[in-house]
Amino acid sequence: MKRIVLFMVMVSMVCIASYAQKAAEGTKVLVAYFSATGNTEKAAQQVASIVSGDLHKIQPEKSYTSADLNWRDKSSRSSVERSSVEMDDPTSRPAIIDELKNLAEYDTVYLGFPIWWNQAPRLINTFLEKYDLSGKTVIPFATSGSSSISNAESELRKAYPDVNWQKGKLMNGVTEEDIKNWTKK
Repeated sequence: MKRIVLFMVMVSMVCIASYAQKAAEGTKVLVAYFSATGNTEKAAQQVASIVSGDLHKIQPEKSYTSADLNWRDKSSRSSVERSSVEMDDPTSRPAIIDELKNLAEYDTVYLGFPIWWNQAPRLINTFLEKYDLSGKTVIPFATSGSSSISNAESELRKAYPDVNWQKGKLMNGVTEEDIKNWTKK
């Protein structure tokens, strides 16, 4: 009888360990971000550190220069893909050079970006359309000189309704404790 009980306990422990391993594998977190000036990158690094997430930098095929990012210049950037012109055109999809081969491994994606013209940069649309995030939990975060994240969140929810969007956060001036409290929700 003792052997049967011991055997049952051992089988139970193996099953529990296997279940725990599968549960841990299913909670893998990705922190994908685009940063033009480094502010969003710093926020992404903080978030990744706190949530034990893997970092993925969303990179434009053609990097944005300081002149490209001059929001006062309505024709900023000398090519067709100008930041002001991009934001004026809802169909603009600047090319990215990402190679994210293991997206299927992640259930949760924190998605970071600067706010441009009260929206996520069009580069974020390119990323969302290149990689199918349907059914994944996506939590936006942003940096901004003066805008909130609410309009960007609203626009992303409308454009990509198959994504399980969660409440985002504007990262300006947040502390490590603020991020911990936000990511616990």
